[in-house]
Amino acid sequence: EAIERALTEEAECSMVLHNIAACRGAMDALMAEVIDGHIRFHVLDPKRNPTDEQERAAEDLIDALRAYLK
Repeated sequence: EAIERALTEEAECSMVLHNIAACRGAMDALMAEVIDGHIRFHVLDPKRNPTDEQERAAEDLIDALRAYLK
């Protein structure tokens, strides 16, 4: 809505870009959370008692994805 409003009101380009960047950051953070949950509950499957090595690998993957999404 903020981006649409800025465009409709013909806001300065810098304001539009700022809004786009803020939305992009929020979407990246949300994507990281969803991927984190997917890995922890569907790939690792806590019901199957993952090994320490599997948990470390999952943490490494989550860390890499979070770094990429920043």
